[in-house]
Amino acid sequence: MIYKVFFQASTDEVPVREKTDSTFVEAQSEREVRSKLKKYNYNIEFVQRVEGAFLDYEKQSENFKVLEL
Repeated sequence: MIYKVFFQASTDEVPVREKTDSTFVEAQSEREVRSKLKKYNYNIEFVQRVEGAFLDYEKQSENFKVLEL
């Protein structure tokens, strides 16, 4: 499954919407996504499973890239 992860790059700062970034991760569960990203020290805001028409839409974006961990 593919998950879209919304995060802040720094855990030292207060989360600000304008600094939110996102990435895509392939994993079996949300827990696995969080454990894979733990070493990056991201402030994870939200993890969302992406499938069906939503995944097809995201794949059309030039920024679509599944993070290899």
